This record gives sequence, structure tokens and C-alpha cells, in this order.
Amino acid sequence: MYHAKTTHTPVGELTLIATDRGLSAILWENERAQRVPLQPVSRNDRHPILREAERQLQAYFAGQLQQFDMPFDTVGTPFQKKVWQALMTIPFGETRSYRQIAEQIGHPKAVRAVGAANGKNPLSIMAPCHRVIGSNGTLTGFAGGLSVKAFLLALERPAALASGSLLL
Repeated sequence: MYHAKTTHTPVGELTLIATDRGLSAILWENERAQRVPLQPVSRNDRHPILREAERQLQAYFAGQLQQFDMPFDTVGTPFQKKVWQALMTIPFGETRSYRQIAEQIGHPKAVRAVGAANGKNPLSIMAPCHRVIGSNGTLTGFAGGLSVKAFLLALERPAALASGSLLL
């Protein structure tokens, strides 16, 4: 059984979905149908995992949190989960290319497959797929839209400028 809660953020209303084991998804307002297929879902504004996810997202947007710390319970193929795990190793304020992620997970020729898995990432923001950019430094696909991706990267930019690691 999945529990859901909506939360208002600077990037729009997000729907948080969790099981009793962990956060399963963060969905965008204009989410593509079936990008993250989870059912059945019932509204539960008091679910402790959803409340903690909301608290951490609020702290992130307020500039008070750089790394999320909560249990996750996602549904995906072993390859997708490997990609999503790699996303969580990208430090706050830094970016990686799809090629770098493919190399990191031991599949250097699977750049397109990494892109597809990135597109199915159910934990947008917390598994920071917004930090993955094209090899030439361009912003590429993002379920929340490229303007949101740019916003999230800019939100993290002070840390990137301090370390000199942002590729943009």
C-alpha cells in the first residue's frame, strides 16, 4: 500500500509517495502518466515518512540541507536502481554527465540506457537527476522541465562556485 501527501515547494506542488519502508516517489505537478507507476495510493498527510520527506525538502529549498537522509523504497529494474544509487553519490553543487554515470556503474557504453533510467528516476531532487547534464555541459531532459532543472542547479550554485565544480 502506498501513502501520498502533497507539498508546496518553489518548483510547484509535489506529490510524495511512500510505503511503510521508505519514500517511493516524488512526483511533479504535470507528471507524465505512468512514468512512475505505483498503485494503489491513498492520501495520508500524517504518514511519518511523508512528513519527514516534506521537512527535508523544505530545508533543502531553504538552503539548510545539502544531503537527504531517509529510507527509500523504490520500484525499478536492477540497472535502474544502480543508476539511481549513482545519482545519490553526486555531491551537492556538482554535476556529472550521463557518460560519467555510465562509467561509474561499470557500463561505459550504456550512456543512452543511463539517460533512460535517469528519466524514470522516481525520487527527483532527493536522487538528484537534475545534477546530470550533457557531456557538452548543456541541460538535457528532466521530468520537472528544464526550467526547474536550471532552478535546482542555481539553488545549489553557491556550493558549486565555492568548490569550482559546476560544469555549466
